Amino acid sequence: MAEFEYVQVNGKNIRVRPTETGNEIDEYGNFHRQPNRFTLGFGEGKNPVERDRYILFWGKGCNWSNRAAIARELLGLQDAIKVEIVDWADHEKPLGWEFVNSPNHINPETGAQFLSELYYNADPEYAGRTTVPALVDYTTKKVVNNNYHRLTNHFEVDFRPFHKKDAPELYPEELREEIDKLNDWLFENVNNAIYRAQFAESLQAFSDAYETFFAGLEAMDRRLADRRFLFGDYVTDSDIRLYVTLARFDVSYSRHIAPSLHRLVDYENLWPYARDLYQIPAFRHNTYFKDFAASEDLSSVPYSYWENFYYDIVVQETDWDTVWKTATGRERLSRDPAHKFRLEKNVG
Repeated sequence: MAEFEYVQVNGKNIRVRPTETGNEIDEYGNFHRQPNRFTLGFGEGKNPVERDRYILFWGKGCNWSNRAAIARELLGLQDAIKVEIVDWADHEKPLGWEFVNSPNHINPETGAQFLSELYYNADPEYAGRTTVPALVDYTTKKVVNNNYHRLTNHFEVDFRPFHKKDAPELYPEELREEIDKLNDWLFENVNNAIYRAQFAESLQAFSDAYETFFAGLEAMDRRLADRRFLFGDYVTDSDIRLYVTLARFDVSYSRHIAPSLHRLVDYENLWPYARDLYQIPAFRHNTYFKDFAASEDLSSVPYSYWENFYYDIVVQETDWDTVWKTATGRERLSRDPAHKFRLEKNVG
């Protein structure tokens, strides 16, 4: 049985959260993201597909969980799946995601203060990092799925009975194989490559990840030269996955891998493409530029004068909404320029 360190908070023993660099770096300095622990799907013989049973916990700064928040709103699942944004609070030891937006930091559906409590309710011996997104069954007070690779797909397919009328078809059946293939590619070459660069602990590991990431952006910039979205005229699940990385790039990621080869605004197609998506309400409502920029304790980083100047003045005084709502003209690339979505059919 594994041994864990605990800290007492409000009369409860809360387990100290491990770090990425403590367990996910190999002998060559490469970062290998931990596997997801709770991957069981939904439906017959699995987690039940029911209204008023689940709550999605996600963090503003976390691109993996941001995807699920966007998909939930796009599909109109607000009445079927609750949501709460979590964050970290100030503690002497890292205790992970906390329900800082609930009264007294206690989530009313579960009675927990920390997301980790719901992880360990499901698996007391779980030794990895407790991460978001986390879909929690609040009738059992247990995490049932933290699989960011597939959670949006579960929302798109398994929870279809609860989609709003005229919900977008984000994962069309005839494209699923191609979408899955591109999503796997995006994970390796864009979404996770930037984190491999940030967490690298050798020059070679950093160089490999850095080059992979910018080559990935170049490939996507070329792909978007003659199509409005990644699969043509309409937004799909893959666009959500690329967007969440692009939205964080200039305000957060680029500062962690400096000097950055390019900025998002330097890309001829990626920059207007990202703005085209931002102008969709579900994307805009779940994009928090000021929080992306403040994704770490600025007082602890080198050159903190510049970092604090950037956050306190540049970030706070920039009208992000106006910048990102600037017209893109990308509708000219579509055969259906007035619409960004293909709508679902035959939803009960």
